[in-house]
Parts: sequence; structure tokens; C-alpha cells
Amino acid sequence: MSNSIIAPDGGQVSAEDVAQLIGRRCPKADYSGKKVLVIVPDSTRTAPVGMVFKALFDQVGAVVDRIDIMIALGTHQPMSEAAICERIEITAEERAGRFKDVGFYNHEWDNPEALREIGVIPKAQLDELTEGRFAMDIPVEINRRLFEYDQIVILGPVFPHEVVGFSGGNKYLFPGVSGPQLLNFFHWLAAVITNPKIIGHKWTAVRKVIDYAGGLVDLPKQAFCMVVKDGGLGGIFEGTPESAWDGASDLSRQSHITYKSKPFHTILSCAPPMYDELWVGGKCMYKLEGVLEDDGELIIYAPHINEVSLTHGKLIYEVGYHCRDYFLAQWDQFKGRSWGVLAHSTHVYGLGTFVDGVEKPRARVTLATGLSPEQCRQLNLGYRDPATIDVETFANREDEGILYVPKAGEQLFQLENPPAWARPN
Repeated sequence: MSNSIIAPDGGQVSAEDVAQLIGRRCPKADYSGKKVLVIVPDSTRTAPVGMVFKALFDQVGAVVDRIDIMIALGTHQPMSEAAICERIEITAEERAGRFKDVGFYNHEWDNPEALREIGVIPKAQLDELTEGRFAMDIPVEINRRLFEYDQIVILGPVFPHEVVGFSGGNKYLFPGVSGPQLLNFFHWLAAVITNPKIIGHKWTAVRKVIDYAGGLVDLPKQAFCMVVKDGGLGGIFEGTPESAWDGASDLSRQSHITYKSKPFHTILSCAPPMYDELWVGGKCMYKLEGVLEDDGELIIYAPHINEVSLTHGKLIYEVGYHCRDYFLAQWDQFKGRSWGVLAHSTHVYGLGTFVDGVEKPRARVTLATGLSPEQCRQLNLGYRDPATIDVETFANREDEGILYVPKAGEQLFQLENPPAWARPN
């Protein structure tokens, strides 16, 4: 039985195709009487999650003991009941009727009572997984609610990703529903390697750490990894979190990377409404750093963003945005800070140097958001008043070295012949 569907060129996978795949891969007899937890992304990831969840519910909902949903928040903000309904594409009436017995749960990364330690990545193993970069014992914690279920089903998209290379698979467990220690560690590991050497590359050191941790989750796990195409479904892969991700990441590489022949001195990177904080709006930088010219300027255009981060904002304002070398050169000063926050800082700021106490970015990042000039100065980023930007004047000027990206954050841009700083070691 085939465990994947890839749409033909110019087409998309239909709801009927998805239902047939789930019918083949999820026989009713295998789910009879079981408790099933479905793990899905929050609203900062584009994917037809509702289509797949409803097909799964149609297939096994009548035979399972229960079927619930957990939002793989990582450290993002909890979602309301209405927002979860929107995420899985059901109406209030459907929630009160057909789906009334489905439990909705937000992950609680910062609540120790909601977590269970399931093992440790030992120092020698971590040294091997990180290719000699780190040697320390890392406790592995995950949401304890998972162990109330007989079967875990992961439904989520795969995109190029700044921390792990390509999202999806076991990433919905770590950091999706994990504790803070491993989460903060592997974000900083990615920052040390740097975004351009991670993003869009498949077998990264971070992926190896996440897959090792996934192996410690001693529960039956099944994944449906989606590859989004033109707002619909370009492909869907079923299997273990590792095998489904393997196929989906190959298709994502074909679908989600745009190659350019030369870098641009100016990039207007427009954040879609689903990025409501700079914490996630930073993807508008991550996905475009590889085609930003030395000494160029990338403008994150997002008049709707008025927050750095509701969860991490205080710490980010205290630290500011800086390059990796700024922190490494002063590690005794920063090692007690949240490593996840430090990683985010470097990803938004981009590459740079720190020599003799002077920080120099490779290129400049400017915020055209709802944040004030004073806030941008405190954050160590540039400021432009979004009201002064005529978006249309940036369009169709690539020959002049100006790139306009109307919906940034999911499509990765890379050079056909990338410089050394953008190639994996």
C-alpha cells in the first residue's frame, strides 16, 4: 500500500485523495478502542490541517475510545477554543455537534507540572550528534499528557526551517510539545552553526538531536507530513515521524526554495497577518538572508506587528539583537540567559563580526512595523515608518537589485552559487 501522494505538476492533492490515503494507512481495526492524540501546529504554519484531521476523524472517530487535539505551540502563545476551531477548519456548530467530544489542549512548555522527563541525552552522545560542538548531559522532557494515549498522530507541514533545516516530523514533539531545556539547547546549537548553514539543508546536527529525542518517546507514533503548494496540498507522506518527514522534506526542497542568480542590495520582506509578533515575523529575515547582499538592507514590512514577543519580549529587550560572535565573545556574560532567546536574536540580526568590542553586521535589518524608533534602537535594529513605504514601488525591480516578497516567511530564497558562509561545513 502506498504511503504517500504527490500531486502532478500544476495540480493539488484533493480531499478525496487524502481520505483514500488515510483509509489505507489507518484501518479501523487498528484504532478500535484506542485513545488517540492528534498533534497539530498553531496558526503560524500554513497547511490544510483541517482537511487531514477531518478525514482521520471520519475514518476512526466512530471506533476509537477518544480522539483529542494538542497544539504544538513550542513557546508560542496558547490558542483559544475559537482559534483552534479555525485551525482545524470546523465551525462553532460542528464543534458543538460532530466534534463535541474532541478535547482541545494547548502545550504548556513553561509549566513543570505539565511535563515528564523521559530520559537524558548523555554527554558522549551529544558530542557525537553535534559533531563535537557540545558535550553535556541534556534532560529530555515532554508533555505528560501524551502518556494518557495509546496512539500519537502528528499532522503538520514541512518547510525549510532556520533551526532544524526542514520542519516537520519529530519537530512536532521537540520543541512542539517539549520542555524548555532541550528546546533552548538545540535552538542555540542552530545559532552557533548559523541560519544560512542550517536552513534548507536536510541532515543537520539539530535534526539528529531531535530525532534522537524522538526515539525516547516510547509510544506508537504515526505522522502525516504535508507539503503545501499554492495554498493547497502538493504532497502528503504517511509513516513514522522519521520516514514521513524524509519523503516530505525532499518534496519541500523542490517546492519551497526559490533560487536567484545574484544577491540584492534591498529586500522588502512583507510579513503576512499570521505573524503577529516579531518572534515569528523574524522568518521574514531567516528565509531571505541567503540572497541579501553584503552591506545591503532587508526591511521587514509588517505594520500590524506591535509586539516583539508576549512570552519572551522582556528578555529580548534586555539582550537586543546581535550576531552570533557578539555572544560567543562575551559568553560568560550571556550563558545564563535563555539560549532560545539568544538564538532568536542572532537569527533576526543575521551574520556579523565582533572584533575589539565592535559589532559589525554583514547586512542591515530594518523594521517597518508598529514598533517605535526608540524600541528599534533598544533592540539594535533599524527603523522605518511603515507609512512612508509605498509597497508597490518595490515590485518588479530585480534588475535594479531590489527584491519584493509580498508574503515572506515560508518560501526560502537561496543563491544558485551560494558563498561559503551559506554552505554547510
